[in-house]
Amino acid sequence: MSFDLAARLAARRAENLYRQRPLLESPQGPQVVVDGQPLLAFCNNDYLGLANHPQVIEAWRDGASKWGVGGGASHLVIGHSGPHHALEEALADLTGRPRALLFTTGYMANLGAVTALIGQGDTVLEDRLNHASLLDAGLLSGARFNRYLHNDADSLAKRLEKATGNTLVVTDGVFSMDGDLADLPALARETKAKGAWLMVDDAHGFGPLGANGGGIVEHFGLSQEDVPVLVGTLGKAFGTAGAFVAGSEELIESLIQFARPYIYTTSQPPALACATLKSLELLRSEHWRREHLQILIRQFRHGAEQIGLELMDSFTPIQPILIGDAGRAVRLSQMLRERGLMVTAIRPPTVPAGSARLRVTLTAAHSEAQVQLLLEGLADCFAQLKSEPSHA
Repeated sequence: MSFDLAARLAARRAENLYRQRPLLESPQGPQVVVDGQPLLAFCNNDYLGLANHPQVIEAWRDGASKWGVGGGASHLVIGHSGPHHALEEALADLTGRPRALLFTTGYMANLGAVTALIGQGDTVLEDRLNHASLLDAGLLSGARFNRYLHNDADSLAKRLEKATGNTLVVTDGVFSMDGDLADLPALARETKAKGAWLMVDDAHGFGPLGANGGGIVEHFGLSQEDVPVLVGTLGKAFGTAGAFVAGSEELIESLIQFARPYIYTTSQPPALACATLKSLELLRSEHWRREHLQILIRQFRHGAEQIGLELMDSFTPIQPILIGDAGRAVRLSQMLRERGLMVTAIRPPTVPAGSARLRVTLTAAHSEAQVQLLLEGLADCFAQLKSEPSHA
């Protein structure tokens, strides 16, 4: 008996679901070089344009000169350095919570938080469209796992009625493939009424949402009582890498004691924390970045609707164009690339079968002229795609 990997790979190719890694040969930004080709990119999550910001780069360089380049050990041994501590305090301040805890990746933050809070005999209820890391965390926790209908507080309420033990309700803040917002006020109401806790992964909300970039909780004016567990990632609008969980003193101390992905891994480089401190300062002070981004989002949605593209209900930088068939989504992406425009086709299993789409992401580093180039390219390529026979 052996693993027939070749057959699995061939099947994935035949279903137009085969993935390949583009080779980026330039820093992140609107203008990139990918696989040797200069392209205007609309597919990264650097929403505020900070990933290649000179001040952030300088902060990293200065941090490396002072603190070296490696964390050296786990936080609980000797890897918790001054910059890590300062960043945790700054993130607590951003979120208006007593404490925040740094994780090396968003996947580890979600895995750590869920598995530290619940286990056998408990219940975890998750939105059907949650990010893979949240779903994996729920399954690995050992708790009774159930998914409620997407963004449906009534569906959640029915499942809460049957919950046993400690109950954790888990949702994305901004759904990464649709760009829509969780209905947090309604979800928080149902969750609190049953004595359960609500955990929100706001990876795509921090930066673009909220008056000060504080994300979806700030956007809705909710409190720590409404959302006891708040997760954010630093590799998107912050432009660096890593993640954090923010909450009460007791929550953070519990994660330090019981979150295995936190306890058993080396801390991130201290210089990275120095860079993130600078990007956090820019995120909070340069309000023009959020304002410019909103102008681009309105421009894109208006133009795309005029072309006749099927958009989704999103006022975030994530603007998916629904195509349906995976093959046609890949074809449209290829046609745009031939015109010098990079927009990624997203296919199952990342999204449900029959809902393949192009995932356009806009950033504060884009200009209105660049968005106009994208719209012109989409108009031409979409018209061409419609005239081609479907192989669905």
